[in-house]
Amino acid sequence: MPNLRTSPLSRRGLLAAGGAIGLGAALTACGGSDEKGSASDSGAKGSGPWSFEDDRGQTVKADSVPKNIVAFVGVAAALHDYGVEVKGVFGPTKTSDGKADVQAGDLDVNKVEVLGNVWGEFNVEKYAGLAPDLLVTAMWEKDALWYVPDQSKDKILALAPSVALWAAQTTMPKAIQRHEDLAASLGADVKAKKATDAKAAFEKAAARLRAAAKSQPNIKVMIGSASQDLFYVSLAKTSADTLYFQELGVQFVEPKVNSAGFFEELSWENVDKYDADIIMMDNRSSALQPGALTSKPTWAKLPAVKAGQVIPRTTEPIYSYDKCAPILDALAEAIEKAKKAG
Repeated sequence: MPNLRTSPLSRRGLLAAGGAIGLGAALTACGGSDEKGSASDSGAKGSGPWSFEDDRGQTVKADSVPKNIVAFVGVAAALHDYGVEVKGVFGPTKTSDGKADVQAGDLDVNKVEVLGNVWGEFNVEKYAGLAPDLLVTAMWEKDALWYVPDQSKDKILALAPSVALWAAQTTMPKAIQRHEDLAASLGADVKAKKATDAKAAFEKAAARLRAAAKSQPNIKVMIGSASQDLFYVSLAKTSADTLYFQELGVQFVEPKVNSAGFFEELSWENVDKYDADIIMMDNRSSALQPGALTSKPTWAKLPAVKAGQVIPRTTEPIYSYDKCAPILDALAEAIEKAKKAG
């Protein structure tokens, strides 16, 4: 797996490395409710005590609205879209050339303290130096804080309260709503024109994708992620974005997943196991991109590749309406234009 330096290989590490195309509901039989938690009215207005119930079912309380916020980069990017800024971030923030990683969204990555840029990296000393009021991250499996290293978790969590929001065991609209709930509790005006326009654009894009899927019922989509040695095919229902696409009518390849239940590993010799008309490829910097696969002859022979029907997949969406609407539009356009290839 590319960019992985953890041993033994954990399920979360595998996901972060690019082979995990998204964790999902199969990790646990049940999880936290998607409908939980909102801030007290006084907290949202910036006066009086603040509280928020996260997706672990834990209620975080403070005497006032947290100001020194540190967050996983994708969550920080979502909060930024609502006008809530963070002091520090962790997770894939900058690429090797110093530019913003795809997961950073519109964050100015040079104006935040980067506590860790890869899996297993989190500078506790820098974190303490920020005098954090709140730590926020995603949650792919119950009670596991995304990109918070197990070996330093206790030290990190002792320094500030934490909030975890589902990135699995939910759907895209519910995940967006929970991020909006948190942003509102932290002082964001979620009724501002920018926010309501973004929501309207998302709803329009969702209707477009539903219509595209209905008009092209025979187009089958495969969710892929590539490493040097293996190709991973994800099961759509195990991730918030693709589960939602499925609910909108998109037809997906259903791989014979491994014992963990999320994806199937294929050797490059067997990459043609499934017929697909469109391939959505993991766009994270930890995964090989289509341009790097030209040396794989079996890749070049895939019908979808030959038809030019390979599109990026935003594997870890930034859960704001502003960032998710284009994802829906891009998939809708791909389905609208697709020809039967597989």
